[in-house]
Amino acid sequence: MDAQAMSDHWGSGDVFALILDAMAAAGIAPDTMTVARMAPVDHFHARGFPATVELADALPILPGHHLVDIGCGLGGPARYLAERFGCQVSGIDITGPFVEAANKLTAFLGMAGQVDVQLGDGHHLPFDDAAFDGGYTQHVTMNVADRAQFYGEAFRVLKPGAFFALTEHCLGPAGDPHFPVPWSEDGSGSHLVTPADTVAYLAAAGFADIAVEDTGAKYAAGYRRALELAAQGTLPPFGSQILLGATALDKTLNSARNIEERRTHPVQIVCRKPG
Repeated sequence: MDAQAMSDHWGSGDVFALILDAMAAAGIAPDTMTVARMAPVDHFHARGFPATVELADALPILPGHHLVDIGCGLGGPARYLAERFGCQVSGIDITGPFVEAANKLTAFLGMAGQVDVQLGDGHHLPFDDAAFDGGYTQHVTMNVADRAQFYGEAFRVLKPGAFFALTEHCLGPAGDPHFPVPWSEDGSGSHLVTPADTVAYLAAAGFADIAVEDTGAKYAAGYRRALELAAQGTLPPFGSQILLGATALDKTLNSARNIEERRTHPVQIVCRKPG
């Protein structure tokens, strides 16, 4: 799957307008919107906002730090971290409509001085060497074929001693996953590796102190809860399902099944660039 096809998979059209429409459907007045109230939509990755909070809790972020968010999507995590820690975040994403929406949402929430997002590819980061105090990528690497290049670029742009963190669905021991899932409709563009392979790629890139947390049970429970709400007809109108398209429920069901059948293995990993 080429870059344009990957972009089209994740988002097309006017995503900012879609979010505004969802706000209206939920009865949310635009002038009451905050970073926290936007969270059900703009943390567009597995488990959404709770996963971002858990990752943030594990990171040594200080006021004034400059972070890089690789595959930042709509920028929700970048804005949350910037607000929570008083830091600056530069995001990059391959999906043009997401980049446009991210910058509009950042301006809408009055955070343009702390967060900036640009169009680009994590394989070739448009940043100087040793530019950032920390970096992270949330549920991006499932679509990354060249892990060595991707992690090598992350390593390059981080300062010595900086942290790097990621969340991803790894390949489980029971075989290929059921599709569609959020990152692929039919298996095209899906490049899962095992947790051990991920650790090996990170180590080969130069990262050290690689700590892996198994998050599968949390993710399976989150998917099952969303399915319960959908079955009851009580999914909130302002939620990330508006971005998943017509196959949203199938993707959610398969995501749960894949974890439960050990076809995927979600993990959270924190490591650092040696000082």
